Amino acid sequence: MKVLFIGGTGIISSASSRLALQRGIDLHLLNRGQSPRPTPEGAVVLRGDARDPRSARAALGALSFDAVVDFMAFTPDHIEADLDLFRGRTRQLVFISSASAYQTPPASLPVTESTVLDNPYWQYSRNKIACEERLVRAYREEKYPITIVRPSHTYDSTLVPMDGGWTVIDRMRRGQKVIVHGDGTSLWTLTHNTDFAVGLVGLLGNSHAIGEAVHITSDESLNWNQIFEIVGRAAGAEPRIVHVPSDLIAAYDPNWGAGLLGDKSNSMVFDNTKIKRLVPDFACRIPYSRGAPDTIAWYDADPVRRKVNEEFNRTCDRIIAAMESAWPK
Repeated sequence: MKVLFIGGTGIISSASSRLALQRGIDLHLLNRGQSPRPTPEGAVVLRGDARDPRSARAALGALSFDAVVDFMAFTPDHIEADLDLFRGRTRQLVFISSASAYQTPPASLPVTESTVLDNPYWQYSRNKIACEERLVRAYREEKYPITIVRPSHTYDSTLVPMDGGWTVIDRMRRGQKVIVHGDGTSLWTLTHNTDFAVGLVGLLGNSHAIGEAVHITSDESLNWNQIFEIVGRAAGAEPRIVHVPSDLIAAYDPNWGAGLLGDKSNSMVFDNTKIKRLVPDFACRIPYSRGAPDTIAWYDADPVRRKVNEEFNRTCDRIIAAMESAWPK
């Protein structure tokens, strides 16, 4: 197969690029060459901006593909540009959506692909929903060969899964208190990017995936207290957790709060029956207890990577002070 990835060097797409090449796919990458991750050896790099139609057309020339995967589409105008650009030159257009598009909070668990799409809290998710709606209309009206993929929280060794990133690990190691939203018992799903890649690459050129939406996530569910404890153990620190209501966090930091209320504060457990049916070799083999030590090792390997966000630190201190002042003395 000849496949085009728009992007191809991000957290999700880098592992998919490596696996596609290992499986003998003729992989082309359309990107601007600005990622800190190296381009995988063997991929054909097309320098261009997918969000600039003139630049994209110049980079693509007369090329056509068996499948195109857009990792970098976030709004309906991005989708409209993709539909125009690849009409007649691909047998499958794969859109990387988001599991945060599902009903939030979910009315029932586990979440399946038939769960309604509705997130009133987070604009990012509403934009993804609008993208999906445009693609479904293209499929219905012109049989445009689309596939929608919904990742949940997918990580690699460069990603600390909690808001604040490395700053949270730094606080743990310094013995400072760290914030866990709610009471820390909501369930969350973390998927290693190499596990996700098996599902995605298995969908490429898969005729049963045309016109379908499918999420690709781990079967492992952890609560946020467990996630902090696993990260702390990997970092050699005991997390001093302070539980804070998500809406209080949102009052102090609206951006942090939007990601919590619109995503992380809700239990999200997924039924992966559909991806396992479409891609029989899909299985998530890396539990977070194995993934977290790799993340800590990556940061510890280079001091430059261990950047501390002092503004986030100050916000945490203010929120923790407000919480502790509310407790009776």
